[in-house]
Amino acid sequence: MADAKVIPFDDDRSRGSRGAGSRRRSSAAESAPVGEGPGGEVQPLPVRGAAAQDPAGEPEEPEEPDEPDESPGARPTTEGGGEEGGEDGGLERRVAAGLSFLRRRLTGDYEVDDFGYDAELTDQVLMSLLRPMYEKYFRVEVKGVENIPAQGGALIVANHSGTLPLDGLMMQVAVHDHHPADRHLRLLAADLVFVLPVVNELARKLGHTLACAEDAERLLAKGELVGVMPEGFKGIGKPFGERYKLQRFGRGGFVSTALRQGVPIVPCSIVGAEEIYPMIGNSKTLARLLGFPYFPLTPTFPWLGPLGAVPLPTKWTIQFGEPIPTDGYAPEAAEDPVLMFNLTDQVREQIQHTLYKLLVQRRSVFF
Repeated sequence: MADAKVIPFDDDRSRGSRGAGSRRRSSAAESAPVGEGPGGEVQPLPVRGAAAQDPAGEPEEPEEPDEPDESPGARPTTEGGGEEGGEDGGLERRVAAGLSFLRRRLTGDYEVDDFGYDAELTDQVLMSLLRPMYEKYFRVEVKGVENIPAQGGALIVANHSGTLPLDGLMMQVAVHDHHPADRHLRLLAADLVFVLPVVNELARKLGHTLACAEDAERLLAKGELVGVMPEGFKGIGKPFGERYKLQRFGRGGFVSTALRQGVPIVPCSIVGAEEIYPMIGNSKTLARLLGFPYFPLTPTFPWLGPLGAVPLPTKWTIQFGEPIPTDGYAPEAAEDPVLMFNLTDQVREQIQHTLYKLLVQRRSVFF
């Protein structure tokens, strides 16, 4: 083999100026550094690429370029070297969304419906405030949410308990967070809710409305989910000794409303709310003075002051039962007292039976 020759680097000055310190090699020996051989001879060092040759003069196979790691644990990176969708980008998006939300609230660029329901405030703020209590404190387990129709109006009928109406709020979070069609539940509330300061505004923003047939029918006609608790104050204010025993369901007004609109009735059973404030007494004198339907006395309230208003961390289960259709009845069926009584009794019995079943399955009040 002939002695190797030194392949000189090209002089950049003859080819025009480039950046300081940069060099351009000739095309025949691009990227070919030189080295000193065993006998003191200057030899070119091996180069990579299609132009490289081994000492025998045969061209080397070009090396395959490094392929990206496609292992299961590998994550795509951005051009800047950070992980795609990293914390910085996520934080920036959250900050931008928050500022945009504040701008809309300050400028009044948001919508509420005829009942005062503010969907954006409910989704981004109010549900976020209720969710820790729902997930961490009461650890609510939801069953049968697929029984709620994916579209169109429906009337959800549930038992009522717990001294304070937290069960209605938890049922609302359950539908909002777990229904596959992302539906929202509009609750029918008692008159007292809409005369209390602050509570009135928050209830309207959450989509609650007065428990009257006219409002319920308007919502159902718009294809909304409407929630009602027919026991009313009789259920929420009953003594602890009567827990999980359903009270009378009024005169069946909710059945008449469902029949008029031809929407299904979905029974709902809630276990766990009865024990959050064990009501061992009722001060009727204080209730009359304050204008309340009852004034609860519990093992902690009013004896411990504001601390006594903290509910016990019971374990909840909310189960939605099989819907009861009403679209097969004639329009005049809503005025049939016998039919209303039978359907009311059917709904009540289904809720009561499910309550007993859930109580048998429950391991503990708190776990």
